[in-house]
Amino acid sequence: MDLPYIWFLIVGFFFIGYFVLDGFDFGVGMSLPFLGKDNTDRRVLINTIGPVWDMNETWLIVAGAAMFAAFPEWYASMFSGFYLILLLILITLILRGVSFEYRHQNKGLAWTDKFDWMIVIGSAVPAFLWGVAFANLIQGVAMDADHNYIGGFFALLNPYALLGGLTTLTLFFTHGVIFVSLKTTDDMRLRAQALARRAGAVTILVAASFLGWTVLQHLDVAHAWLIMTLAVLAAVSLIAAWLFNAVGREGKAFAAMAVTIVLAVATILAALFPNVMPASNVPANGLTIESASSTPYTLNLMTWLAAIALPLILAYQAWTYWVFRKRITRSTIAASSH
Repeated sequence: MDLPYIWFLIVGFFFIGYFVLDGFDFGVGMSLPFLGKDNTDRRVLINTIGPVWDMNETWLIVAGAAMFAAFPEWYASMFSGFYLILLLILITLILRGVSFEYRHQNKGLAWTDKFDWMIVIGSAVPAFLWGVAFANLIQGVAMDADHNYIGGFFALLNPYALLGGLTTLTLFFTHGVIFVSLKTTDDMRLRAQALARRAGAVTILVAASFLGWTVLQHLDVAHAWLIMTLAVLAAVSLIAAWLFNAVGREGKAFAAMAVTIVLAVATILAALFPNVMPASNVPANGLTIESASSTPYTLNLMTWLAAIALPLILAYQAWTYWVFRKRITRSTIAASSH
């Protein structure tokens, strides 16, 4: 396989890692109004992701850096064309990070409530907008001969893209709530399982609609069978996650949700292939994997660096999750502690 195609898979791998890991972070953040009966409950929820949320976000930085180095034209076209969407994602991610650090300054409930809502907003907005962005990539956008996006901001908010946003929003919410049930005990665990049952049912309907629409849009491509297979497997895995949660097997439910997100993003990448940014107006104006890639020398050097660094990154992240594997309880969250 040629290096541009290998790096398309590597960039896809980084985005998959980001959506799986930061996805449950988003879900936990969005669950605060539903599962946080009091400040101690909200502390429990935040502490389930406290040791890992910032590490999970680094996958986005690595994905963006890999895209910039391996596919500079894709990076330039996407980040300029989707500027407002990506700016909103960046601002809300910053607000969420600041809120994690500032909410525990012991300045009263009004202080913590404001930062808690910033966490909710900083989780929900990126969760929705990432789906909007990637749905537009699949569908294609209007581009000129220089590969510049020529549509407006509201053109990106088309029905298919909005459904994509609802899909990622509900997927991440359910993923996060199941993670809460995996990391907590007693009443919080039971309430999280009940919420995951309700949210999961909605997620199945929304995600099935989006994946079905995606398959229908690509029935005429040579690898339609692959897109359809990945979409069906994603749907089966999502239903399995819902069933595992329903019988109280949160570990298997969380694993099935992670597999669902992997397969859903793989469906998106398969639908995008061999393009990286198709043009909806004039197909020749779009970017393909080969036309958007860097020089062979650059890709070769990056491949050697990735072969050395990636195993170390994966090992460190696995070790971190192992260290912080224990469940969080209300008794471990003292009234005056973070």
